[in-house]
This record gives sequence, structure tokens and C-alpha cells, in this order.
Amino acid sequence: MPGRPSPFFRALALTLTLAVASVASLPTAALSRSPAAETAETSSGQEIVDALTNVVALSALPVQAQDVHRRIHAGGPFRYEKDGTVFGNRERLLPRRPRGFYREYTVPTPGARNRGARRIVCGGKEVQEPETCFYTRDHYASFQLIDPKR
Repeated sequence: MPGRPSPFFRALALTLTLAVASVASLPTAALSRSPAAETAETSSGQEIVDALTNVVALSALPVQAQDVHRRIHAGGPFRYEKDGTVFGNRERLLPRRPRGFYREYTVPTPGARNRGARRIVCGGKEVQEPETCFYTRDHYASFQLIDPKR
């Protein structure tokens, strides 16, 4: 019918409205200088929301990151001496928390001669039961909130 939006455009408008509402509820620091999600671009409503809110499904992370995430919850073992040390959040891109809240873990990069740039930073009172985890592929220049349920 002319003049009436198609179901696709109504669904897209609803998705974008929900995404804007989600973005508005996030701390500004969590959104600053962040790249698009590492997953391939599609027209999926969830992926549009993820890109706008900077959330990444655990299953969409590199296999090395998924392995490190499992090790965090198991208490190790970890490959690098610095894994599990306090992350200072000097860049102030993550929500502000007291010193010692965040801990960092190296995500191995195939072919890298050093630790590479990929990390997982988790925060919470219990090291093995973090309240939240973030992934960075660019050595703390940006972060993506990890959704462990997907």
C-alpha cells in the first residue's frame, strides 16, 4: 500500500529506537573511541544493536579469546606472567571503579612474537566470577562488552 511503511522498515525503525535507548543508558566512557564489532556486517537486528552499543557475543570473539575467558572462570592456568594483574583503567574508557576492581588477561595473537594487542579485562569482587568482562583488540584504545550468554 503506498504511503505505508513495509514490515521491514517498521522492524528496522523499532530496532534503531531500541538501540538508541540502549546507547543512552551506557556510560559515555564505554562508547568512546570504539570500533565496530569484529563480526561480519549483516542486516540482523541484534548485530545492529551490538554495533551501536559496542557489545560482542562471546561466541563471536576469536577462539583464543574464548579460551582465555574460560580460563578466567576456571582460575587459570594462564600463559603470561602479567595475566590476572590489576588493570589501572588509565585510559578511562571503562566505567570507573576502585583500584583493583579490573584485572587484565592476554589473548594470544597467532604469529605475534610478543603478547600482542588483544586483551580481556574483567571486573568484580571475585576474580573467578567477574561481574563484567571487556575485549580489546587494539591494546586498550577501545573496548567491547562481552555478552557471555551468546
